[in-house]
Parts: sequence; structure tokens; C-alpha cells
Amino acid sequence: MTQTVSLILSVLTALTQAALAFAVVLFVLDPKRAKALIGKYAFGRNAIRAAFVIALVATAGSLFYSQIAGFVPCELCWFQRIFMYPQVVILGLALWNHDENIIDSSLALAGIGLIVSLYHNFIIYTAVPSAFCSLTSVSCATKTVLGLGYVTIPLMALTAFATLVMILLSGKSQHKND
Repeated sequence: MTQTVSLILSVLTALTQAALAFAVVLFVLDPKRAKALIGKYAFGRNAIRAAFVIALVATAGSLFYSQIAGFVPCELCWFQRIFMYPQVVILGLALWNHDENIIDSSLALAGIGLIVSLYHNFIIYTAVPSAFCSLTSVSCATKTVLGLGYVTIPLMALTAFATLVMILLSGKSQHKND
């Protein structure tokens, strides 16, 4: 079961990375068109809904790995959870109350989570030792999952945080234009 879930999450991660890469290239080549396309077809008014789905899948995946697969989270994984788990609650409440004013708070959490995740990925892909990560028995450089030959749990988290930031920024931009 763990292999199946890992494959599904790895494929979702790779597809999301492809979409993020496409969006970045489009923004570099034609920012005006990119903003219009993303606002109209991708997120814009549905930013909170899309961000909620991303946060929910990331949280469910994280809980699956620790509670069902039995993987013990490292220190940096715990910090990333601190910035991802509340997103489900805040974005869920924002959806329930039709409150688009939550975007700034959610963006702050996602931005900090993105920074922690970038550091974690630096450690795992460069194998540079970190004193911070030796505080527990689980190394932050352990690759408990390696889907599609490159997707690790920290890379899944990085992709989720980067996607949240992009979605929330597009939602903020759309909200400001309304």
C-alpha cells in the first residue's frame, strides 16, 4: 500500500512541478498573458479552493507516511508540518465563510514553510550535514521515499509549498483587481 500511495503522490508531484514550470516560463516570456490565463483558467477566484485542496493532499500524505507507513518524521519535517497543517483549517474556514481576506495569513505560513522546505531539500540532495538535523534519531537527509527516481517526501513538501505560494499570489492579485 505504501508503494502505491508513494507512486500516486510522486506522479502528482511531478505533474504539479510541470505545471509550475510552465507557469514560470509563461510569466517570463509573456507576463500579461500569463496573468490573464492563470487568473481566468487556473486559479484566480478559485485560489482558496485550490490552495485548500493542495494543503489537504499534503497533510493527508504526511499523515499517511507517519501514521500508516510508520515513517518517523525528522526535525525539518516537523517544522514543515507546523506550516502546512494549519492551512487546512484556515483555508477550510475561509471557504466556509467566503472570506478571501485570509490569503495574506495563509501566504505567510506557506512562505515560511517554503523556506524551511528549501533548506530541507538542500540537505537531502547535497548530503551536506546539518547540526540542526542531528537533534533527533532521524536524519533529515534520509530518503524514505524515492518515487520516479527523484521524488522524495521533502520534495513533495517543497512542491506543495511552492504551489500554495503561486496559487495564493494569483488569488491575491485577482482579489486586488476585483
